[in-house]
Amino acid sequence: MNASGVKGRVPWPAKIAAKVVLARLPVSYRAWSKLGLFRHGSMDEPDYAIGVVRTHLERAGVAIGSPFRALELGPGDSVASAIVACAFGATETYLVDVGRFAAIPVEDYLPLVDALAAQGYAVPDLRGAASIDELCERVGAHYLVDGVASLRAIASASVDIEWSQAVLEHVRVDQFDEIQRELRRVLRPSGVASHRVDLQDHLNLSLNNLRFSDRVWERPAVWNSGFYTNRLRCAEIIASMTRAGYDAEVVDHDRWPDLPVKRAKLAARFRDLPADELLIRWFDVVARPS
Repeated sequence: MNASGVKGRVPWPAKIAAKVVLARLPVSYRAWSKLGLFRHGSMDEPDYAIGVVRTHLERAGVAIGSPFRALELGPGDSVASAIVACAFGATETYLVDVGRFAAIPVEDYLPLVDALAAQGYAVPDLRGAASIDELCERVGAHYLVDGVASLRAIASASVDIEWSQAVLEHVRVDQFDEIQRELRRVLRPSGVASHRVDLQDHLNLSLNNLRFSDRVWERPAVWNSGFYTNRLRCAEIIASMTRAGYDAEVVDHDRWPDLPVKRAKLAARFRDLPADELLIRWFDVVARPS
């Protein structure tokens, strides 16, 4: 049985216990990600990376081939989106994260370059780049890893499009409004934000994360163990965007047919939420300055 098959059989409480323990061992993030643990995204797969960037640009109405400045929140394991954005016309791309998670060797990006070339796109020559920083420089990207402090360092009204792919749900709840305000600040009046938000727990793709009180869930032991989500529901995320100065519209979503966890098992503050909110598994939102 492969690793994903084994993980699929592990009960969610055991996953929490294991991740809390494993996250505190003196093992590098790169080593864990090779084992499929604590992995931040799938952008090391060329077709997936190209598809993600293309989808966000099309959703935002940014014509591929036209010049634009981009920002991705939470690039995760890979800076692939900056390579794709460059091929699609980006003159500058900001990659903003809370840590330096992009540990993929430079040579592993060459299949992405080849895939883009096969589709008729031009990418600067990346062969011989000695580091991720040099690779980013060649494609006009800035890899910034200090979270909201990195956002504060970007000039106001300087970005045409910003996007994230299953990232907003990982922003700590006490930082969420500030992140939205900073994203709004750096966006040009004509700019667009596009986000895919995954509201499933990151344990069994259910709602097991809603079983816990805030007192338990919002502890550093949870923040730092690879399964934290802020548990904000769709309406709360849209409300935060509105407060930040966006007109936000949900353009797509998916729902569970029935609640995957009984209401009685949910923490008190989630128990009485409308079914319409609890049943949303993921949604796509497009936001423009109001």
